Amino acid sequence: MTRPHPLFARAFFIVALAALTVALLSRPAAAVDVQRVVSPGGIEAWLIEDRSNPIIALQVTFAGGAASDPEDKAGRARMTAATLDEGAGTLDSKAFQRELADLSIRLDFNAGRDSFQGSLMTLTRNRDRAFELLHLALTEPRFDAEPVERIRQQLIVRAQRSALDPDAVAWSTLMATLYPEHPYGQRSGGTVASLAAVETADLEAFVAQRLARDNLHIGVAGDISAEELGPLLDSTFGDLPAEAAALEVPVVAPAADGGTVVIDMDVPQSVVALGQGGLQRDDPDYYVAYTVNYILGGGGFSSRLFSEVREKRGLAYSVYSYLHPLDRSALVLGGVATENARVAESLEIIRAEWARLAAEGPTVEELDNAKTFLTGSFPLRFDSTGALADILAAMQFQNLGIDYLEQRNGYIEAITLEDARRVAAALLRPDELTAVVVGQPENVEATRAAPDGS
Repeated sequence: MTRPHPLFARAFFIVALAALTVALLSRPAAAVDVQRVVSPGGIEAWLIEDRSNPIIALQVTFAGGAASDPEDKAGRARMTAATLDEGAGTLDSKAFQRELADLSIRLDFNAGRDSFQGSLMTLTRNRDRAFELLHLALTEPRFDAEPVERIRQQLIVRAQRSALDPDAVAWSTLMATLYPEHPYGQRSGGTVASLAAVETADLEAFVAQRLARDNLHIGVAGDISAEELGPLLDSTFGDLPAEAAALEVPVVAPAADGGTVVIDMDVPQSVVALGQGGLQRDDPDYYVAYTVNYILGGGGFSSRLFSEVREKRGLAYSVYSYLHPLDRSALVLGGVATENARVAESLEIIRAEWARLAAEGPTVEELDNAKTFLTGSFPLRFDSTGALADILAAMQFQNLGIDYLEQRNGYIEAITLEDARRVAAALLRPDELTAVVVGQPENVEATRAAPDGS
């Protein structure tokens, strides 16, 4: 049988994906049928079957990411993610990558602070080989010397660039400030020294410790049935170790004292990163806090911070806030970038709005508008098979329940004004709002020393 030219296959893949996107956007979240699939070997996945286009997407999430890196080898998880598809089994790096390209298979790995993810997307006709290649990458990665050193140098260059990027410096310094004696304070992408210290044995150890069946969350979407998926789960993941190593990442409260750290950098405008303690994802008030934050700085053009900082005073192009729940902690974060002469004013206004919303809570109109947007925009998250697979894995990882897509908007709609004002008062603590300013800000006094290495 004659195989289509790779370029034709890729073009077909893109067209089919676009068509599927339109189809998904046209249906509400509540109409999405999520199936629990358990393989003959007992491996579970959540599936959204969609036969409208010949595309399958899979997302796998393992608990434990960059926060599990040894302090002197920060970046190990990211380096593992970048090298897993650089050869596996009998296929060296070039052969593995060539086969992915020839079959129009997308295979990617990524490491966050608390998790390690893999994503796969394939045309249905290449399904079996795509799952085989994922199996090889997870169970028989080669970590050959040439690709390991090549990836190491790429990550080192990235780390060097980050050290000169005011945004990257601001956020890494804020995390180090809030978590001075905790893995969350490490640079998850590593430093030049820590990346240089990572050995092949460290990459192999990460795979052995973290990639296990009891640590596995799988989301699948697209042109595949539960009956077809079950055996593929066993052949793809059945050879993983039964149990992952225990995660040694302690629960921690951020050291948020309301102080200000200033990092001198010769740039025309300063970057400001802000943070305080927040709510974890399983907190009963999480959805209320999420809605309150939308009103504060998460709502783009409609947020209070945007109105006061940009619209009324023209101090910055962008200003924002967001909830950042972690497995062992939680934050409310915010940021702004503005010219050095106006940093002090911007900080004063942000802190004032933080305090005002805590003291007064939102208005009826603000809450109604927030609820309308957050419920109405929710289906837009499902804009591809990849996005569907991703949210299915996230639902399992975060223990949201298999009916989350049906229930989520109800959690938002049930929020009362009393709820919003109560949570705003408890959540937003301007006296704890810690700032890191990178630049040469005028009239901004450092009240807290920069952490070592900043």
